[in-house]
Amino acid sequence: MSVPTPPRLLDLAGMHLVREDALVCSALEFLPTELFPHLFMDAFHGKHIKTLKAIVQAWPFVCLPLGGLIDLPHVGPLQAVLEALDVLLAQKVHSRRCKLRVLDLRNTGQSFWNMWSGASTHGFSSLGMAPVAEQSSRIHQPLAPLKVYIELCLKKRTLDNFLTYLLRWIEQRKASIHLCCKKLTIFAMPVENIMRVLNMVQLDCIQEVQVNWIWHLSTLAKFAPLLGQMSNMQRLHLSRTHISAHEEQEQKVVQFTSQFLKLHHLQDLSLDAPSFLEGCLDQMLSCLRSPLDHLAITNCRFTESDLTHLSQCPNIHQLKGLDLSGVTMTDFSPKILCIILEQVAATLQELNLEQCGIKESQLESILPVLSCCSQLRTFSLCGNVLPMAIMEKLLRHTTGLINLSDEFYPAPQESYSLHGALHLGRLAQLRDKLIKIMQDLGHPRAIWLSSSPCPPKVYNFLCCFLVSK
Repeated sequence: MSVPTPPRLLDLAGMHLVREDALVCSALEFLPTELFPHLFMDAFHGKHIKTLKAIVQAWPFVCLPLGGLIDLPHVGPLQAVLEALDVLLAQKVHSRRCKLRVLDLRNTGQSFWNMWSGASTHGFSSLGMAPVAEQSSRIHQPLAPLKVYIELCLKKRTLDNFLTYLLRWIEQRKASIHLCCKKLTIFAMPVENIMRVLNMVQLDCIQEVQVNWIWHLSTLAKFAPLLGQMSNMQRLHLSRTHISAHEEQEQKVVQFTSQFLKLHHLQDLSLDAPSFLEGCLDQMLSCLRSPLDHLAITNCRFTESDLTHLSQCPNIHQLKGLDLSGVTMTDFSPKILCIILEQVAATLQELNLEQCGIKESQLESILPVLSCCSQLRTFSLCGNVLPMAIMEKLLRHTTGLINLSDEFYPAPQESYSLHGALHLGRLAQLRDKLIKIMQDLGHPRAIWLSSSPCPPKVYNFLCCFLVSK
């Protein structure tokens, strides 16, 4: 029979102290640093408000990672923490013990609490959560602006109670608080509300923006000035943008694309259905100020000139990922795609050309340069119509790409009747033929075949086969 682990003396001391508000408040200046996290959790979960406030005002760590402890909609303990911070912010000097500079409301601090409860012992100095060395002197120091980190996911027409309460608290203390957000996600929310929230955020803290909602071009133009202030942004994803017939498109496009001049750290750019860029992609490309790692421009119409400008853009030369799915290229010169691939051949790891309407002659023309993409790991041609002959050539040209591990192709054109009906028996015969080809080549690889045509991003994978040496 297993013997239960007895509680540590530290735990027993904390359990006793948290029941004695007056004792805690008088002893905090002298308590060991190691006791604070356990004492804080007991007070927080037990709703010992007076004790909680006192602990916050003597917190001996740079960061208080509160996000993982908040139990919405019960925000009473959170309000107590903010009231304690009010006392600190009102002081021109603070106690020798208090080192608090960061309030982290993201759900990222569980490792901190685990460490101080005895479950872990590693890796906290990099998070600003390690204890700060005690000073022998009792000289008081001015309290620096408090940084409040939060995850912003704007997905309702009105803000929830927690965010409304927090923003109102911060708005009244702008001079002494910096609201920081590294990732901003936007769903359905009026742009006026978005701008009101972001006007309280240190925009240069934002590193990633995802807009997962259909915006009008006019909405994107209103948002653009805020985008330009996010000078440290690394990743930008914009979902579909709708253009109204009466919109003055040219001016609004300039308002948006000109903001890229200020984004010197942008690495990943994803634009889904940016129909407003047709015929003027060069406007945006000329404003890019840093080499991109990943570029996705999907489900839109481009002119041949647009892709020519893309092939000439110096900021794509280091691309690791290129996604042009849903960009129809049926009538374009095959040379354009060849030039694009030549520019990225040394670094490209992911290539997505789904639903591009690529013809046999176009694919055949890019095979030599495709075989030079030595770092390629993932390649997809789903949603295109390709005959068996060109697929055989494709497999032969890519057999030397030793890093290629995920290949997604349409079922060969010969698998279908003239009316577009898929014949599974015929597909099985063609699959066996492809397997024989790969066995002869002697290169282990996994191939996925999908039904085609089908809606973008929705594929019924009919078979996968792995051939080993």
